[in-house]
Amino acid sequence: MPRASRPRTLGALKETGYRPVSIREEVHRNLMRKIAAGEELFPGIIGYRDTVVPEVENALLAGQSVIILGERGQAKSRLVRSMTALLDEEIPIIAGSETNDDPCTPVSAYGRQKLAAEDDDLAIDWIPREARYGEKLATPDVSMADLIGDVDPIKVAEGRYLGDELTMHYGLLPRTNRGIFCVNELPDLSERIQVGLFNLMEERDIQIRGYTIRLPLDVLIFATANPEDYTNRGRIITPLKDRFGAQVRTHYPLNTEDELSIVQQERLRFDGTEKRVVVPDYMSEVVSEISALARASPEVNQRSGVSVRVSIANFETMRSAALRRGLRHGEDISSPRITDLPAVASSMRGKIELETFEDGREDAVIEQLTKQAIANVFGRRFAPGELDRVVTSFEQGSAVQTGADIESSGYVQVRDSVAGLAPVVEKLGGSGSAAETASAVEFVLEGLHLERKLNRDQVAGGYAYRRSVQAASVEPGSRELWRRRRQRDSRED
Repeated sequence: MPRASRPRTLGALKETGYRPVSIREEVHRNLMRKIAAGEELFPGIIGYRDTVVPEVENALLAGQSVIILGERGQAKSRLVRSMTALLDEEIPIIAGSETNDDPCTPVSAYGRQKLAAEDDDLAIDWIPREARYGEKLATPDVSMADLIGDVDPIKVAEGRYLGDELTMHYGLLPRTNRGIFCVNELPDLSERIQVGLFNLMEERDIQIRGYTIRLPLDVLIFATANPEDYTNRGRIITPLKDRFGAQVRTHYPLNTEDELSIVQQERLRFDGTEKRVVVPDYMSEVVSEISALARASPEVNQRSGVSVRVSIANFETMRSAALRRGLRHGEDISSPRITDLPAVASSMRGKIELETFEDGREDAVIEQLTKQAIANVFGRRFAPGELDRVVTSFEQGSAVQTGADIESSGYVQVRDSVAGLAPVVEKLGGSGSAAETASAVEFVLEGLHLERKLNRDQVAGGYAYRRSVQAASVEPGSRELWRRRRQRDSRED
């Protein structure tokens, strides 16, 4: 119905055949319609289609309140906020109501008095779905007044009696009547306040300050929690957990594609420089691989988790390092290189928690994760023996220096001077701009070093690659045996 033609009085609303429905019935109806039509239910939520989303759908179709349980950075809050898409576009309320009173069945004293006095002439407002969502981050200092409400001393001073419901200042929950409310990090809510939610969850009403005031609120409750919180910071008391109909467990991205899709969706963009940086897909994959390895590393505290925000921040930092280098060289196009990856240490510090604290250990762990990520991505890109010509070129005396101080055009000369390197660079998509060539050359050289086929010395601003000392010491007749042994050792590592 066009906004201009919305009924503005109760009488006009009744003529449209309007019928009050509960929030659960409204969500149930809209969810059924979206599922039947094949619509995307939760835009922007990536990687949960076959795991989390079906459980949420089941809970909502059953009309249940839900706890979303998962580690940090698993889109718990985003998932709950997207539930507003399951609400009607607009609903009618009594004009001036603080509790979104339905014109036909008001729950507050204000609404009941207005309906009794004005009947079909009762004025109506319309509120959008976005205004029907409420959220509170649980902290130990959250009070009942914040969530439920309290007596307003100003209204008492104006002459109202304490027992008069009109003296009340409503909290967040009454103001979300006929909507969705989420308590984030529920275990951080003090147990005393959790007890205060019992009535709302089961009997669908609240009481304020012990006065004989009952508000039969209609609210769909969600909560989020981190499993670590149950033991380290607080807990959800058992009777309250029992009142939630479903508990849904979230997870980190199950594959590289999902993680990188989230990174591209969430990273910051700047129009003025967006086209100046071209990120090769293998460098993006390295960023994702770093997070995946951290989530499996015994060095990293897995109870606190490794958020997808690590990947987002690392990608942004890697991009900015490439842009900064390109600006200093006066290059129109830049691409991230291996020599840019040490910059991600600044974006990872503080985002991962180590199992043991030792000064300087954090940077060492990050460096090791980065090396392993490069090795893994390199191993997936190239088959054994595919780079033998490049290795042979170094054994015959080739040497290459890389670094932030070397312009991209210098890598084009390296590509053309090292036998067998050009087709490998082309396979990586580095046959385009000089910046992409530079990125591909560094990736190949570092991959060969991590497979122990090239030696690498650290020099100012970068690295110097040369033939492997082990390879040079092997007799020509034994070189093939040595190559196979190094490939086996690399796979075992």
